[in-house]
Amino acid sequence: MSDKYDVVVIGSGPGGYVAAIRAAQLGLKTACVEKWISKEGKPVLGGTCLNVGCIPSKALLEASHKYHEAKHDFADFGIETKDVKMDVKKMVARKDKIVTQLTGGIAGLFMANGVTSVEGTGKLLSGKRVEVTSHDGKTQVLEAENVIIASGSVPVNIPSAPLTEGVILDSTGALEITETPKRLGVIGGGVIGLELGSVWKRLGSEVTVFEAMDSFLAAVDQQVAKDVKKSMTKQGLNIELGARVTSTEVKGKEVEVTFTDAKGEHKKTFDKLVVCVGRKPYTDGVLADDSGVSLDERGFIFVDDQCRTEVPGVYAIGDVVRGPMLAHKSSEEGVMVADIIAGHKPEMNYDAIPNVIYTFPEVAWVGKTEEELKAAGTPYKSGVFPFSAIGRALANNCSEGMVKILAHEETDRVLGMHIFGQNAGEMIHNGVIAMEFASSAEDLALTCFAHPTLSEAVHEAALAVDGHAIHMPNKKKRK
Repeated sequence: MSDKYDVVVIGSGPGGYVAAIRAAQLGLKTACVEKWISKEGKPVLGGTCLNVGCIPSKALLEASHKYHEAKHDFADFGIETKDVKMDVKKMVARKDKIVTQLTGGIAGLFMANGVTSVEGTGKLLSGKRVEVTSHDGKTQVLEAENVIIASGSVPVNIPSAPLTEGVILDSTGALEITETPKRLGVIGGGVIGLELGSVWKRLGSEVTVFEAMDSFLAAVDQQVAKDVKKSMTKQGLNIELGARVTSTEVKGKEVEVTFTDAKGEHKKTFDKLVVCVGRKPYTDGVLADDSGVSLDERGFIFVDDQCRTEVPGVYAIGDVVRGPMLAHKSSEEGVMVADIIAGHKPEMNYDAIPNVIYTFPEVAWVGKTEEELKAAGTPYKSGVFPFSAIGRALANNCSEGMVKILAHEETDRVLGMHIFGQNAGEMIHNGVIAMEFASSAEDLALTCFAHPTLSEAVHEAALAVDGHAIHMPNKKKRK
């Protein structure tokens, strides 16, 4: 095996493996370095997303949702079920099978595209050289014309809740629970905390979510966030806002949590405690002191708008750089960088990156929130339409939520779309495409949407921006 490459990628997550495949497709000799080892002790590709993140969590969310539907909602459709049970171990085994299938699929794509997979831990040295240390301690150095750092991120741990095997877990450990805990505590009311809390609430756990901030889902448009909190509370999640966990004490197979809020200090006991307070870039040991690549005070790699570091020919993408820690953002950056290396002139629109929370109903958004527009002094108008007025939502027995569209007051250009409802993660791409093509709300309003579909709520919200919604009572006066 030659140690000289056009491109060496450090990390095979959704940013790294996509960058490697794209580079190889463009005729560049490419290697991808990955240190991840599976539970079976074998090298595996895919990074956090495929192994312990996006994919396994969605497998558990879908399974728990189907169970909840069968137990609580099927009767509404005239479907009689008795003694519905969940085999948690089988659910987890299915999750593992899906992970194995997809990670193996990446290995197949590497072979098909001629990407060389290199097992071990990669470190960028000076002169665009990458030192790879295998798990048996052997080292080799790969020389590259270009290096792409895609080493991803890891969960943030907090001193007040040190991880304790089987009791205090991070998001990775939470995916391996094989018995439904009676009492589950979750530190962090963000995306990961709400998703994992939802899984185990559906399966019968008493779930308490501790959120240190006084606001709920601060990054989400607050009109939408208010409805989401109401829905999550109705589903049985106990969401404690302004609740800061100050200490934990493991007592046998239980953990006592001490937290403070506006009313003072409190204690609660749980069978499992999951720490979901965010993620941090994984850059420890990735850069040699003389690599020439700089980090900021939070450990992120400095890059420009096209992911270039200060070292010519060295790029960084995904969770190790600025911007949201999202798999799809990482992938698109990987494609952009590979195209740049091949001499093309790609660009990436960071204003049109969708976000999704895979609770039920889902929460999805793209672009600006109303709060952000107000803070910036941007003149805007909004259109809101509830799913309760959509025939398909009623037929689906899921009429919670809304679609909200924000458009510029003067130009009518779409500035943001926010959806809370069934399949919101699929529908949000109406807003992504609209923003990518600089569409106006009127463009969406003049588009023919199929009936009956959930996406008709997008159409009606676009019409509502100027008071033209057809199925909305108490409409604005038509202009």
